[in-house]
Amino acid sequence: MTTTLEYVKTAPERAELDTTRGPLVVEFGTDWCGHCRAAQPLIAQAFQGHGAVRHMKIEDGSGRPLGRSFRVKLWPTLVFLRDGKEVARLVRPGDVAQISDAIAQIEAPSAQ
Repeated sequence: MTTTLEYVKTAPERAELDTTRGPLVVEFGTDWCGHCRAAQPLIAQAFQGHGAVRHMKIEDGSGRPLGRSFRVKLWPTLVFLRDGKEVARLVRPGDVAQISDAIAQIEAPSAQ
């Protein structure tokens, strides 16, 4: 996976994410955020070998309803979803293992 610093400015509706099937990581941040930039190599490394996991980068900020619906307060915040349900969340991840562990949680089929 090639990582880009660009966060999309037009976010999907929350209902769209809630009905998404399969594993999805939604990353909230901004292009100019130092913490977001510092996390990019870690995120890119953690995603290697996980091509089936979709990764959306959404620009967040004041008045952005999607970030507020997920209660995002700090950037970057990664929300790990499986079939539209939040399974894990990382705020300002500090190492590859944290991200890899969260990815593994959404890749595995539900144990229920």
